[in-house]
Amino acid sequence: MMLRHFGLATTLAATLVLATPAYAVIELQWWHAMTGANNDVVNKLAADFNASQSDYKVMPSFKGGYADTMNAGIAAFRAGNAPHIMQVFEVGTATMMSATGAIKPVYQLMKDAGEPFDPKAYLPTITGYYSTSKGDMLSFPFNSSSTVMWINKDELKKAGVAEIPKTWPEVFAAAKKLKAAGHETCGFSNAWASWVHIEQFSAWHNVPIGSKANGLDGFDTELKFNSPLHVKHLQNLVDLQKDKTYDYAGRANAGEARFGSGECAIFLTSSGYYGTAKGTAKFDFTSAPMPYYPDVAGAPQNSIIGGASLWVMGGKKPEEYKGVAKFFAFLSDTDRQAKLHQESGYLPITKAAYEKTKADGFYDKNPILQTPLKALTNKEPTENSRGLRFGNMVQMRELWSEEIEAALAGKKTAQEALDAAVSRGNAMLRTFEKTAK
Repeated sequence: MMLRHFGLATTLAATLVLATPAYAVIELQWWHAMTGANNDVVNKLAADFNASQSDYKVMPSFKGGYADTMNAGIAAFRAGNAPHIMQVFEVGTATMMSATGAIKPVYQLMKDAGEPFDPKAYLPTITGYYSTSKGDMLSFPFNSSSTVMWINKDELKKAGVAEIPKTWPEVFAAAKKLKAAGHETCGFSNAWASWVHIEQFSAWHNVPIGSKANGLDGFDTELKFNSPLHVKHLQNLVDLQKDKTYDYAGRANAGEARFGSGECAIFLTSSGYYGTAKGTAKFDFTSAPMPYYPDVAGAPQNSIIGGASLWVMGGKKPEEYKGVAKFFAFLSDTDRQAKLHQESGYLPITKAAYEKTKADGFYDKNPILQTPLKALTNKEPTENSRGLRFGNMVQMRELWSEEIEAALAGKKTAQEALDAAVSRGNAMLRTFEKTAK
């Protein structure tokens, strides 16, 4: 009996050994902040990569908004259980750069893994944002975007607005006509208040947000966006808010639904909103460049990128890093990048994907998706329009929005609000400068 049982056990053990793979698939955790149609894009990319090979499995996981995802990732790193890949919005770049040991620079990752990687293959307006002054890329560009103005063409026509506005005075006039035509709660609006009305506004008008090329040339930067032009613009919004010609829609992007529903016929937000607009808007829509004040010399200049990049977290095993590098090489494929751009509205991150999209005649039928690219390349970037890199930017955006809200609510003048935003922001920059050293 014992021999028989031993024989059965041996047979069973042999069967289990044969049924067990020679190696286990290495799982790679990817934390992200994509919702709606863009969440579907993330899941599809992971599924396609997983199906393309059998060594690695990318596991995407939604962690909330951009700030939530970044904070969760930093907390996880401190606790010793960070994901392999973390999506961080562009204004988190300085914070991630200064987190010594918390990240694995992408240029080093690709070199160590032996994966082909040429920073010059990517669009320079994108790579410059995520690279050191020496040109070494620290993170992998993923969903890059810029601010555009979304237009409900049907409603503009009904309101008697013949031309899509190009300047801020034209936007104000069109919004008044829309309001008179029935849009009583919103002539025009925007998402991402500080991004649109401080960061992009400044670059588009070639005025500084801060010194040291908006922080790109050093963390010892000082904020400068309480200029007469900035005050004039915020005061215009304050005046128009009183009768809903302008109607504030919040600090983040929840207010974007007001465009898709038809409530706001003019709405400034990310070009990456395209996928959601395409799926929700039941009207003829398009996008146009951001408006500008015609009395500002040289305006419009060029826009700066928004969106996010993928950061590789530190402390992982070499074989895991090899899988991450293969995934990034997979994402860089020209056909895949072109398709991603055409379906999501985010920018093509490589020059080849952009050229392929143009050569295929895609923009002839879909000019909407070329709007942000034209704005980004409108003119050669200046120190005021190369981008920005401020420490504690996530927290600063909150206080900037807080001061904008105070002005819109009549609690402060436009000058007082922007003076406070600059003063409080500079205090945060000095704190960051000490910790970054």
